[in-house]
Amino acid sequence: MANIKSAEKRARQSSAQHLANHAAKSDVSAFRKRFLAAVEKGDKAVATAAFDAFSSRLDKAAKKGILKKNNASRRKARAAAKLAALA
Repeated sequence: MANIKSAEKRARQSSAQHLANHAAKSDVSAFRKRFLAAVEKGDKAVATAAFDAFSSRLDKAAKKGILKKNNASRRKARAAAKLAALA
């Protein structure tokens, strides 16, 4: 355990940030699963709405630094390719 007051605070902050980052990544994963399920069904309208929600979550995660910018961009590009393949 930390002996210095600032180190104790840093440990608390780190723990809280870890939980928040984990929740955000889990949220992105859930939206990805919804999008992929919509693509599997072949419903273009539902898949488009799911893609919009998924890409929004990716952008938010990238903006907060939870995912790297290029990682979010790559995931969106692959999802967009799956959506385009539906047509």
